[in-house]
Order: sequence, then C-alpha cells, then structure tokens
Amino acid sequence: MMKKIIVFGGSGFLGSHVCDKLSDSGYDVVIFDIRKSPYLRTDQTMMIGDILNEEAVRNAVSGSQYVFNFAGIADIDEAKDLPIETIQYNVLGNTIILNACRKEKINRFIFASSVYVYSKSGGFYRVSKQACENYIEAYHEMYGLKYTILRFGTLYGPRSDKRNAVYRFVLQALTNGSISYEGNREDQREYIHTEDAAKACVDILKPEFENQHIVLTGSQVFKVRELLGMIKEIIPDEITINYKSNNKKTAHYVLTPHNYSPKLGKKFIPSLQVDLGQGLLHQVETIYRELHPEINKI
Repeated sequence: MMKKIIVFGGSGFLGSHVCDKLSDSGYDVVIFDIRKSPYLRTDQTMMIGDILNEEAVRNAVSGSQYVFNFAGIADIDEAKDLPIETIQYNVLGNTIILNACRKEKINRFIFASSVYVYSKSGGFYRVSKQACENYIEAYHEMYGLKYTILRFGTLYGPRSDKRNAVYRFVLQALTNGSISYEGNREDQREYIHTEDAAKACVDILKPEFENQHIVLTGSQVFKVRELLGMIKEIIPDEITINYKSNNKKTAHYVLTPHNYSPKLGKKFIPSLQVDLGQGLLHQVETIYRELHPEINKI
C-alpha cells in the first residue's frame, strides 16, 4: 500500500515540483491549496481549501503518513507589504496544520523554512519563519511530533513567476533589453535549482533526517554581477545591466543571511546538481516560449 503524503501549498513554484518527485517515488500524493494546481497529474489528488480552515485541514491530514507545508507568503517584499496576512498564513496557518498533525498522529511534519530564519535580514518574512520553527520545536517537545525543517536558499527554475528574482532578471532581459538590480553588484547568493531542491525533499524522508534542521542551498556562491553576466552571455541580443543604488532599508542580505545562533542547520548537498548555466539556459528558453506562444505550435 502506497504511503499517503499531503503537500500544503502544492500548487506553487517549489511545492508542485516536490509533488512530482514524491509521485515519481511511489507516494500517494494529495495537494491541498487555495487554487487548483496547473501541474496536477492524473496520479495526484487535488483538494482546494484554505489552511486557516481547521476542519478542512484536519480532514485533509487524516490518513497521511507525512505532511509537507509549503503554503503561505514566500516572498520577502510581499511579506513587507502584508504584515498581517503574513502572520495569518505563515504563523497561524502553519500552527493549524501542526495541530492537525498532532491529532492525527502523523509520522513526520516537514516545513519549508528559509536561510533567513536566524538572520538580521528578511523582515516580516524572517520573523514569521522564526515563529514557525519555534512552534514546531515546541510541538515536538510537548507532543512528540517528529519534524524536519528545511531552510531553503535562493531558488530558481521552471514554474517560477515575477516574484522570483532570477525569473524577473530573465524577463527584463527578453522584454526590455536591460536588467535592473537594486542593490550592490557584489551581493552573493547560493542559487539552487528547484529540481535539486525537490529531489532533496524526497531524500529527507529517510529516518536520519528526523528532528533535524537542514540547509538546502546551491553548492557554489555566486555574486549577482556574475549571475547577470551569465544571463547576458546566454541571450544573443545586446543586454544592458543597470545597478541602482538603493539607500532604502532593504530586507535582503548582501553576503550571507547567517548570524550567530545556537540552532545550527546541517547543509544537505545532493550528489548531482543542475549547473547554474544550464539552469539559466532552460529558464531563458521557458520564458521566451511564454512570451512567444506561437512558437510552441511549430
């Protein structure tokens, strides 16, 4: 009998990839989201609902062995503009799911956190993830609920949208012939392809990852100017790159999101990873096809 896994937020960018990898690995995947997944497969079940609805959440969790939570506000700038909604969906919503997991005695709860979580950067988004991690640890201490916390780095890849930085850079290059970046050209990021992140989400279901904090980032550090330079080289047109000095206080980090904290996370690096250049090439092709749907008919 296949093990049932429910993925809250499974219609989204990363969540949909995770659902596919879980299905490919033989799990019975149920997606719970506020909207129908555009990537829904015939071997997956869709449940449309709101994570603030306690009854709907518990009914969805019932019978599951593992529960993933990718739901909520995942964009730093969006969280900055929506502080109340960020508390509602990121903190309260996650706690409602946690409580359902406790009552239904699931095997393990897997939470999508962020490398920003013990940083001075990240604003309301960071604060919400901190609160969620604290609640998860408290549920483990008080009720014995097993968990794995995944602290993701800078994601990119297929199914992203304008909320994703790499997507925005490529879209600007293809539509405007220029890329604008508000920040320092020397800002550093560890980009991880969403396919690699999704595969890792299946791997961490192994027993050795129980009650662990796992860091999922790329294996190499790239400066923003290097990333934008790669996009410029991939696209044959003349691309101008503009660096705008931003004197406003920003929620994004410059060199590292990490500040001292006793709650260390173990970094997990898949044995094979998508090369950043290849990943960008695929991203350019994907967005180009979105902009020119007529070529898909050829």
